[in-house]
Amino acid sequence: MTSESVSTSPDAAHRPMPAGARVRHDRGIVVIALFKMLKAILLVLAGAGMLSLLRPSAAAEVQEWLARLTMSRGQQLVQRALVFLHAASPLKIEGVGLASISYGLLFATEGIGLWLEKRWAEYLTIIATGSFIPFELYELVRKLTIVRAGALVANIAAVAYLVYRLRHPVNARQELR
Repeated sequence: MTSESVSTSPDAAHRPMPAGARVRHDRGIVVIALFKMLKAILLVLAGAGMLSLLRPSAAAEVQEWLARLTMSRGQQLVQRALVFLHAASPLKIEGVGLASISYGLLFATEGIGLWLEKRWAEYLTIIATGSFIPFELYELVRKLTIVRAGALVANIAAVAYLVYRLRHPVNARQELR
């Protein structure tokens, strides 16, 4: 048997790789892992930003900056942020910040686990991502936007791909470069 042939024995995954052989990573898993890591970074930064608003001077600066941005651009998202900042209590701001950081850490765990091609990460991603799909559907029905539709499609595709991959395991060691 050559190093490029496929072994179907149950212990094939535990055999050492030939010297100099490189495992080809599953591109779908890599894309999902990178997407999860990007979301993790953005959520942790957003959460840290929210927590910084608990300092009165920082909150006043952000409100002033958003007000100037609204006047120059007239964007609805900025106006919503201003309304939230005016109405939000410190407890609510802290809750949103901590929730954002928590979700960011969950996404980071998923992304790192997927990058390392850990089976538990595939299950975690299916459960975590799949659990948000009903909420995304509700939000999409409530108000149809390209971003919401794109997020829903991306999440459904990721869950479907991971379910398929778990049901049809591929021994990554069989794909040598």
